[in-house]
Amino acid sequence: MIAKLKGRLEETGTDWAVIDVGGVGYLVHCSAKTLSALGEPGETCTLFTDLQVSENDLRLIGFASGAEREWFRLLTQVQGVGSKVALAILSALSTEELQRACAGGDAAMVSRANGVGPKLASRIVNELKDKAGGLPVVAGSAVGIAMAPAGSAGADAVSALQNLGFKPVIAANAVARAVEELGDDAGLNDLVRVALKRAAG
Repeated sequence: MIAKLKGRLEETGTDWAVIDVGGVGYLVHCSAKTLSALGEPGETCTLFTDLQVSENDLRLIGFASGAEREWFRLLTQVQGVGSKVALAILSALSTEELQRACAGGDAAMVSRANGVGPKLASRIVNELKDKAGGLPVVAGSAVGIAMAPAGSAGADAVSALQNLGFKPVIAANAVARAVEELGDDAGLNDLVRVALKRAAG
């Protein structure tokens, strides 16, 4: 599966972009927030991707962060939410806002997205409420939050802080600041030590 593209931004439309990778142009469907984060045509950009396969279509979906891709996958598991509706939600809400809405049962916030009625919004927050707190977050990234890969030291550190009683968002933000301070190659013990100081502060 194509998991990531890095290349030159060729052109963009209302919900798509063409990325030139080694002379091959990939048509990638994106949320409005991802499109705004890509930069100007001619610039180098990186997209996390998800390949949607149906009976008569292959569709490559692009995301500016791993978190957005994770939320897209969660959203499309909900009955009645296809790729277009999921992208509409991710266009209307940052991943941080979406997490808050699901964790707090705020269907009204989700229904701000085009094509999402109150009934579907309620189903989304009800089905994703328990999963919302489990996604590591990093506040302040270009499109909301970034995802710490499962099994990484960052994800393990978030889990460790949650086991100590910190809320998921606080734990993840503290670990994110620890990663910024120590670097991506920091070990678990160092991350937990620094993150604990940040979370307590």
